[in-house]
Amino acid sequence: MKLTQRVAIVTGGGSGIGQATARLFAEEGATVVVVDWHKDAGEATARAIRDSGLKAEYCYADVSKAADVEAMVSATVNTHGRLDILFNNAAVQIVARLAETTEEEWDRIHSVNLKGVFLCCKFAVRRIIQSGGGSIINMASILGFVGDPDLAAYCAAKGGVIALTKAAALTYGPEGVRVNCICPGDVETPLLKEYFDKDPDPQKLRDEVSSKYALRRVARPEEVAKVAVFLASGDSSFITGGMLVVDGGLTIKCY
Repeated sequence: MKLTQRVAIVTGGGSGIGQATARLFAEEGATVVVVDWHKDAGEATARAIRDSGLKAEYCYADVSKAADVEAMVSATVNTHGRLDILFNNAAVQIVARLAETTEEEWDRIHSVNLKGVFLCCKFAVRRIIQSGGGSIINMASILGFVGDPDLAAYCAAKGGVIALTKAAALTYGPEGVRVNCICPGDVETPLLKEYFDKDPDPQKLRDEVSSKYALRRVARPEEVAKVAVFLASGDSSFITGGMLVVDGGLTIKCY
């Protein structure tokens, strides 16, 4: 197993990519701290992992609040004695064009999607260094480097995640911490289902979106989770500051 004796924090672990990653981390031998502000979802994920004979526990935190994040990291280290892996996956999404985006919506997206990544890195990185080094994985998006007119604030936040990843990799690489980000396209998560279901013809929209991909489908959460396992493990020991695109060929064409 690739993550034996490692301790990992997974934010947004109650559903979607976070849930799938928490499960795979545990299957690879890690002790996983599942973080989510939805208590029922986070506890359910941790319980399902434990019911399979693996190691997981739930921890509440709102990643946009420094006190919550600091407490989350401290509790993890106090309980398990170390922290090796941080997967910054928690995110929100609000559909709105730039001029129609309210200040409150902008602040909400950036407080979770960008500030949350900053806070988790800020409080976790020294603990990872104290544990002998490790890996931080930030969830970015292809919308960090290409645009979507209906997701202006989201695009801006994810672009910030990519830039922050590079800065952190340069800062903490000499101390044994690798920092990378994953840039997926559409993934079968509750967020994507909600987006499709708001359309008058969800299946038509799903088919239209899928047709844009070279693989003619969107990703499964497990496919992104496997990339997170790769970045968390020694298999990626010489990769840092990287931006791994997991988009089924969506961004490889001009027209």
